[in-house]
Amino acid sequence: MKLPRTPRLALFLLSLAGILLLSACHHGSDLPFKLTDIGGHMPDLQFQLTDDNGKPASAADFRGKVVLLYFGYTHCPDICPLTLAQLHAALQKLGNAADDVRILFVSVDPARDTPAVMHAYVNAFDKRAVGLTGSAGAIEALSKRYRSGFTREPASDGGNYEVTHSSAIYVFDRNGHARVLDANAPQEDLVHDLGLLLSNGTSP
Repeated sequence: MKLPRTPRLALFLLSLAGILLLSACHHGSDLPFKLTDIGGHMPDLQFQLTDDNGKPASAADFRGKVVLLYFGYTHCPDICPLTLAQLHAALQKLGNAADDVRILFVSVDPARDTPAVMHAYVNAFDKRAVGLTGSAGAIEALSKRYRSGFTREPASDGGNYEVTHSSAIYVFDRNGHARVLDANAPQEDLVHDLGLLLSNGTSP
């Protein structure tokens, strides 16, 4: 039976309201970003989780890289695979410069998304993608840190369930500072802003 999409719509509208608020109050950047500038309005990249190789992972492991942070899960029927495919396509357009980009795919379904499951999933999309999982508490805390949101929907008769989650992509510079947010913007805008961050987009 198809689950209702009302919770998805509610989360999307909530995320959109937050994005509009950020857009209204930000002071702008010294770089001509095309995406929503969140510099100074989102905290630095910070977490303690487990990567898809089963090893401890923290934000410090990705310093020196431009990071794309996305919350999703491997059983997601639609938006997660589409988003990861689009991120792969965007990185392809950057050529060799994309070697300095990492996609961090944080599972909002840690009960099913073991490191092994995450490894097979993210590597099917892009070798620069890293799957991250952890305790339910750690995932929830990280989600709240970036004003994201997710909720588990009721299970079907077969025990399967979906997890409704927001779909924004958070972009951090090489120093781990939040710089821009992508909420269903044209792919060329993401490619443009990544190019800026890869060339000179660090901040103190």
